[in-house]
Amino acid sequence: THSSSSSSSSLLSSFIKDIITKTSISDIDIDIDTNIDTNRINLSIMIIAALLQWAVLDGTLLSLITASIVSIGGPLSELPFVANGFWHYIPSAADYVPLADVIKLDNTLVDVDVDVDMDVNLEFLREYKDLALSSITGPCYFAVTMDAIALGRWFNSSNGGSNTNVEK
Repeated sequence: THSSSSSSSSLLSSFIKDIITKTSISDIDIDIDTNIDTNRINLSIMIIAALLQWAVLDGTLLSLITASIVSIGGPLSELPFVANGFWHYIPSAADYVPLADVIKLDNTLVDVDVDVDMDVNLEFLREYKDLALSSITGPCYFAVTMDAIALGRWFNSSNGGSNTNVEK
């Protein structure tokens, strides 16, 4: 039908726009990591770019919530890979140490009588407490999530899915 092919074309166009903006955000990320030395400015630029992508190309509350959750959990899920040497961030970009304050919690818990399982969990956290990530990784996860949402909508419409029109 004309309506579903039009909807599919519109969603494909939206996905292509998402990819183009994600590529632009990645280019900004590379420029920031290598040229700008102020981490708060870097993070602010990346957050603004990611939110602008969301506002212009999607604008739905569900997408905002999903991308926000992924932008927090995604970088944290990198910690085991960084810890085991699968990859690392260049020293100038490794400015976010998400578990740095865990040792403070650890000292408090060590003074208290804790069980063996708690000690094992604390040892795991001790190993990760000094691992650094790039603070601008979160906005990149946000932008990639927007791409995945647009791609999912396009696939859904291509397969005759009924939930292709999302209210903004």
